[in-house]
Amino acid sequence: MAPIPTPPAEPEDSPDSYVGMEADGAERRARERGWSSVRSLPPGAIITMEYRVGRLNFEVGGGRVIRCWKG
Repeated sequence: MAPIPTPPAEPEDSPDSYVGMEADGAERRARERGWSSVRSLPPGAIITMEYRVGRLNFEVGGGRVIRCWKG
């Protein structure tokens, strides 16, 4: 049987630090800090709930990040 792969470590970064930032700047900063995937969503968007290591999610309203979470 093949070994189970070990997922890469996530960046040492606090999602709360992105709240209030302009969406473009927040996405640029997240990529610079090592997030492999950044997803911007409108408020109330219907999304899948699978957890993806290395992904940062932004809820964006009025051009600014109003909520941010990992996965």
